[in-house]
Amino acid sequence: MEISTGLGLMLGFGALIISVILEGGSPMALVNLPAAVIVFGGTFGATLISFPLKRFLALGSLIAQSFQAYKGDPQTIIDLFVKLADQARREGLLSLEEEASKIPDAFIRKGVMLIVDGVDPAVVRDIMETDTHLVSERHKSGYSMLEAMGGFAPTMGIIGTVMGLINVLSRLSDPENLGHSIAVAFIATLYGVSSANLLWLPLGNKLKQKSRAEIQAREVAIEGVLAVQAGENPRIVREKLESFLAPKQRGKAPTTEAAEQE
Repeated sequence: MEISTGLGLMLGFGALIISVILEGGSPMALVNLPAAVIVFGGTFGATLISFPLKRFLALGSLIAQSFQAYKGDPQTIIDLFVKLADQARREGLLSLEEEASKIPDAFIRKGVMLIVDGVDPAVVRDIMETDTHLVSERHKSGYSMLEAMGGFAPTMGIIGTVMGLINVLSRLSDPENLGHSIAVAFIATLYGVSSANLLWLPLGNKLKQKSRAEIQAREVAIEGVLAVQAGENPRIVREKLESFLAPKQRGKAPTTEAAEQE
């Protein structure tokens, strides 16, 4: 589970509530049903206009995904390809067929089976890169919707505030409640800005980061598959694949590896 998502939401919204209390106000003063209806209803309506129904109905799934940590580990993928490279050099590519069935990642498994079947390297790269591109586009269709909602929400908040102020101006004959009515009118702006910057945009960014991590892992896998197919030295395979990692993440290979032998 991605703990930072939950902690961030609690910290962000908690800070808003605590600030109200510190200023001597009541959190209940922030509760306003008409404002919530115009902001969230308007945001959902604008999103539904902008995106297909099927994608909009996946909103709950997208939010749930932002609470799930990406389980892929580039270093684990590198270790796997070093092992496969060693086996391929010792026993040939055909020996990888049985090993491929044990690989849990479907993308890597498909790549290994392509080289076992003797598919041309250019075709292998094209197939795997196309698959990766389509996955990236699917991810983008998800987090782009959350980013769009982050743009709609503040505008809906302003609309709600304008509507509230119109009602306030129509009641100028009641000066005693004027201050309270103006405060209530601005709650819609608060809902819009806070939901955009503490909910929709951060969740979209979290999904974008997860997408980048998965795409990077796939890029490592593509180069690993092609390196194994080319019969490269396991040591060279590790060096090549670790170039995708940040410097501080490199050089974590086991100190003794039969895979690094000629």
